[in-house]
Amino acid sequence: MPEDGPPAAVHPFSGRTAWARNLQTPLQVFLRTEAGSAAVLLGTAVAALAWVNISASSYEAVWGARLSVILAGTGVSLDLREWVNSGLMTFFFFVFGLEARREFDMGELRERARLALPVAAGLGGLVIPVTIYLAFNSGGPAAHGWGAAMSTDSAFALGTLALTGPRFPGRVRAFLLSVAVVDDLISLVVIGAAYSKAVVLAPLGIATGIFAVILLLRRAGVRSGVIYAAAGTAAWVAVLESGVDPVVVGLVMGLLTVAYPVARADLERASDLFRSFREQPTPGLAQSARAGLATALSPNERLQQLYHPWTSYVIVPLFALANAGIPLSGAFLARAYTSPVTLGILIGYVAGKPLGITGASWLLTRLSRGRLRPPVGWATVAGVGTIAGIGFAVSILIATLAFTGTQLQEAKLGVLSTVPAAPALTWLVFRAAGLLPARLQVRALLGTAQVITDLGAPVDPARDRIRGPARAPVTIVEYGDFECPYCGQAEPALRELLAGHGDVRYVWRHLPLNDVHPHAQLAAEAAEAAADQDAFWEMHDLLLQHQDALLPRDLARYAGDLGLDTGRFAEYLRNRAGDARIAEDTDTADLSGVTGTPTFFVNGRRYYGSYDITALTTAVLAAKAAAAAARR
Repeated sequence: MPEDGPPAAVHPFSGRTAWARNLQTPLQVFLRTEAGSAAVLLGTAVAALAWVNISASSYEAVWGARLSVILAGTGVSLDLREWVNSGLMTFFFFVFGLEARREFDMGELRERARLALPVAAGLGGLVIPVTIYLAFNSGGPAAHGWGAAMSTDSAFALGTLALTGPRFPGRVRAFLLSVAVVDDLISLVVIGAAYSKAVVLAPLGIATGIFAVILLLRRAGVRSGVIYAAAGTAAWVAVLESGVDPVVVGLVMGLLTVAYPVARADLERASDLFRSFREQPTPGLAQSARAGLATALSPNERLQQLYHPWTSYVIVPLFALANAGIPLSGAFLARAYTSPVTLGILIGYVAGKPLGITGASWLLTRLSRGRLRPPVGWATVAGVGTIAGIGFAVSILIATLAFTGTQLQEAKLGVLSTVPAAPALTWLVFRAAGLLPARLQVRALLGTAQVITDLGAPVDPARDRIRGPARAPVTIVEYGDFECPYCGQAEPALRELLAGHGDVRYVWRHLPLNDVHPHAQLAAEAAEAAADQDAFWEMHDLLLQHQDALLPRDLARYAGDLGLDTGRFAEYLRNRAGDARIAEDTDTADLSGVTGTPTFFVNGRRYYGSYDITALTTAVLAAKAAAAAARR
């Protein structure tokens, strides 16, 4: 089989594809949203400080205003700050629960053996800060506020990591997120168990019954958002009346919302429904098409897309505006920075988090004799520990439950002080790692742990269509469709990548989308007919160059242009001799969760991003570095 064919002509498609622009993974969308919201969150915290120091009376008057919702003589009456803290923040924890469930169902934690290390790191990152806080406050009146020194603010941490972290951000952020999942889950349990009022059992029993009904509805396949919203609201009111902070309702509802990859059968059904609407545009068919498109996605992904921007850009900033305001003066700062409350929280975060996360990770690695190890290098583990030292939303929420008066102001100052301190330490950690020699730097940042492989069927040199050196350290697998315009768009960038990196291997696997591309199957069979005469890559290039001309007569002309035996080529097509191989490729696509084209895998990991040469080169360089680190 030839390793290369004639140079591909420049294809008219260019730029970022709609797939790359709009079909990011939930994790990538989550990280991007959090990174963007960090600036908004910081701005509202500064605004709260300015507001309270300009007019403390108006600040307290606004957030202390009473708001009541009464229905048939019964209702809920809270001040505006409480509505934000216990009401709107429920949606924040709902979104967090959705992301935690997605990580368990589809993310880094889907392999349960990998759960032990982030659990250990998360626990270490909780226990050590709390221990430090209690060392400052043990036996004093502020000892009960230990929960304010626990929880990492993922919005700030992920946002500032983009500025302070290394140039391989994906694995670093995934590790931070997996630790933050454990961190915040335990923090929410602490809120419910340690910082609730005297618990009233009757409403709590009602809430438990509502959750049981929700489980039954989910098992019965009910997908109506209105029903679940009504049940969640009823559970929220019941938990509020029980004396437990009702934000836990959001977390539980999020954890109950399953995540799963889009099934190709669901996409084909949605395509059929839309085609029916296109042929006969009636309101009934329009509704069916909308329903088909919605049900193709998991409820988890749909709800994240709906609520995440609201929580990141509206709810959490509102929380900061309502709670971050503290009167500042020289006397207050001098007193607070010597108080055990402020020092316990600040040192607990900036020293305790890195010590706890790094120490627990190292200890578990040693105890397991290397069977369990972080998915990143030790410099990165330390950097994740320092950036996890940012406390904000949950910490301030616990502080408002645990403290009043001066102690509350001191606790808030300690939490706010972590916002500049933790990123500064993180920058120093990664700066120090950057000073190491290149080989040591890669190992320190990326580590040697084996990453999760997304590619369901490993590359088989005896079977797969391969272009490039057999022993290349980086392998790119593409599931493609010769009629797909985005595959055509990606082709020039891939050819440039292969030409510029002689140690990259490229594999093409067929995934003809017959429901939207009527000529894709025949084109794939034509490529296999050419492969029967050792000309797969030559035909591959021609088909992608002429995606608008894939009729039988066009395919026959291409065979003639390539100098193939046209009779043998035509006979191969008539007998559909390549159909079985194409079906095998399609089956491997299903094993890998592939539903659209083009879908790329780089060294077994699914690639999400644009198909321009810059983005692909970055992915290849990261894969080379990871492969080099794994060999050492």
